[in-house]
Amino acid sequence: MPRRYLVLAICCMSLLIISLDVTIVNIALPAIRAELGASVSGLQWTIDAYTLVLASLLVLAGSTADRVGRRRVFQIGLALFTFGSLLCSVAPSLGWLIAFRMVQAVGGSMLNPVAMSIITNTFTEPKERARAIGVWGAVTGFSMALGPLAGGVLVHAFGWRSIFWINVPVGIAAFLLAWRFIPESRAEHPRRLDPVGQVLVLVILSATTYGIIEGPNAGWTSPQTWGCFLLGMAALGGLLWWEPRRTEPLIELRFFRSAPFSGATLIAVCAFAALGGFLFLNTLYLQEQRGLSALHAGLYTLPMALMTVIASPLSGRLVGARGTRLPLTVAGSAMALGMLPLTQADATSPVWQLVIGYLLFGLGFGMVNTPITNTAVSGMPRARAGVAAAIASTSRQVGSALGVAVIGAVVASAVAPAVGWWILVGLGLAVLALGRFSTGRWARATAEHVYEERTVPA
Repeated sequence: MPRRYLVLAICCMSLLIISLDVTIVNIALPAIRAELGASVSGLQWTIDAYTLVLASLLVLAGSTADRVGRRRVFQIGLALFTFGSLLCSVAPSLGWLIAFRMVQAVGGSMLNPVAMSIITNTFTEPKERARAIGVWGAVTGFSMALGPLAGGVLVHAFGWRSIFWINVPVGIAAFLLAWRFIPESRAEHPRRLDPVGQVLVLVILSATTYGIIEGPNAGWTSPQTWGCFLLGMAALGGLLWWEPRRTEPLIELRFFRSAPFSGATLIAVCAFAALGGFLFLNTLYLQEQRGLSALHAGLYTLPMALMTVIASPLSGRLVGARGTRLPLTVAGSAMALGMLPLTQADATSPVWQLVIGYLLFGLGFGMVNTPITNTAVSGMPRARAGVAAAIASTSRQVGSALGVAVIGAVVASAVAPAVGWWILVGLGLAVLALGRFSTGRWARATAEHVYEERTVPA
């Protein structure tokens, strides 16, 4: 096996435990709720405390890796994520579990963008890179397929605490293999730290998400809720004012002058909001409305995950041969159509109705990941690969956090369950529209203009 494929395999191991963690934790939410007495908002924070910290630190982790060494940061991330998983397994209360999930997230922030940067610097030929990213996407699908089943078995046999054990051997193995086989690399001109930008990003994400999650309890018109939203808007305004004045900003806003790059970022937010919302809502539907066990709920979700496994490498080949337009069109259409059967689902709906929806949604999500990542890193200087990959990863995590927050708010507000599914239909249609808009002739022209700017050293 050529060494670069071994590097790809090691990087995919980090993605495996990150993605596996999401699906396993979702399948265990009812068990966590029963043992720790968690409310709906408590369950949302179990997911979103992780994704918010992850999203806030991804760009910092990418730029730090470019500066101090990608392998070094990658290994630190593996160690922290593994240690955080052990802490989660012994959490005595919901508050401690949320805190330990944040430790996991600090480690996780050092994995995906840094691993993608390593892959980008290893696979330099565009078609090979697209195929490698396709494999990367397939690992997401594989972890989604394994997660519900493994989570269901573990929760059923050993309780919810055991779901965090599975990260430990994979994390240790990846740490040792990275030390042995991944060469150290750095950017030729590493970026300076931007603490003001980092704080502003954290305030934007945390204030907005807190307002959405706590809105049903505090009241949507309460001073607390409005205060959170106004604080988030003020921080966003501050970020837009501050970043252009930095020689080396945390987020390079000029990248967003490229319509394909901006489109890929918004598509990632919509697609992963749909995924996060789907996993949260579907888990509660299967286990609380239909009365299934964690194991059976995992088995029900398996068709969606298996279709993602099949579609992800196919998406990589399509991107390499035809570009991003076709897979994005398929992705948005399939995600929207997949949620339509679930808008009519109740406790007695036939299994085939659910399976059709799961298969279509899995096809759509499998198709969307590779175009997002390929657009983010293509045309970027390899010295900026960590930052570009981190922006793509951040948009995913922001979407996931917002999806859980919004869908959880719908559940907590006790409105009709179908409203949550219709929101997911709308997110699929948004992926379709953005995919068409960001891949036309005008969009490509904006990308070429920004590419010329990118080739000038910052």
